[in-house]
Amino acid sequence: MKPKVAFYWCASCGGCEEAVVDLAEKILDVVSAVDIVFWPVALDFKRADVDAMSDGAIFVTFLNGAIRSSEQEEMAHLLRRKSQLLVAFGSCSHLGGIPGLANLWTREDIFHTVYGDGAHPEGNGLPSFYDTVRTLNQVTSVDYYLPGCPPTTKLVESALEALLGDAPPPKGAVLAPDHALCDDCPRKDTRPPELTLDALRRPHQVSIDEQKCLLAQGLLCLGPATRSGCEALCISGNMPCTGCFGPTSRVRDFGAKALGSVASLLAGSDAGEIARALDGIPDPAGTFYRYSLPSSLLERKRMEARHA
Repeated sequence: MKPKVAFYWCASCGGCEEAVVDLAEKILDVVSAVDIVFWPVALDFKRADVDAMSDGAIFVTFLNGAIRSSEQEEMAHLLRRKSQLLVAFGSCSHLGGIPGLANLWTREDIFHTVYGDGAHPEGNGLPSFYDTVRTLNQVTSVDYYLPGCPPTTKLVESALEALLGDAPPPKGAVLAPDHALCDDCPRKDTRPPELTLDALRRPHQVSIDEQKCLLAQGLLCLGPATRSGCEALCISGNMPCTGCFGPTSRVRDFGAKALGSVASLLAGSDAGEIARALDGIPDPAGTFYRYSLPSSLLERKRMEARHA
């Protein structure tokens, strides 16, 4: 019998599901090698189909999205029980992702912004909306991690091949290269040996040279702190890296590493010069913890009142 594979979507934008679809004709190779038994975004499967399976019946589940609600946590536990292997698929599941920036506010703040003084979408059998966004491995055990926002189709393909092969990676592995993106950057030879910056600029403020190192142009590129494996797609599009592949294995807190990498390049020596350079980062939390706040040492902004 072919190995059974499942895909599921929690708190995310859906880009990881698109990454699977973007396999294009290669998805036919996947279908010929495995039996997709649960993929509700693409095929007519229900939760009852999973409930009816025996524990461990699914060989591997690729679960994307952070855990934001009680229903998502229930599905994470259910798919963990039914699966031999569980893969945190994409930045949101792996690190908390952009939904994790909600940890800078409370649930009440979010409801008030979205619904004003209207009724909140809770109760009457609806899922509970948690105060804190969590990564997949903060609610259940995870066997592998596939980084990216979203992971590239090449990574998806190679991950499937590795997990279905005779010698799978060691448990807990991040299924991407374990070195910084700068090592693979097509512009790395244009970075000065002794790079210093007197100001940080945003992409709309400059005419970007398509050949030159983006950091050398004063643009905030997080390539020095970010794991490789994305094929430098943003760089090829003439935009700086924003860090979606997260840290290498030698880094505990991606945001702190990224902040340290940038700070080490600043030319200013007094508080005024440094402050002026940092004016080019209007949203430090959203810049350095864009994809990783729930998995960081910070986890969330501390509030006087906490819920769920």
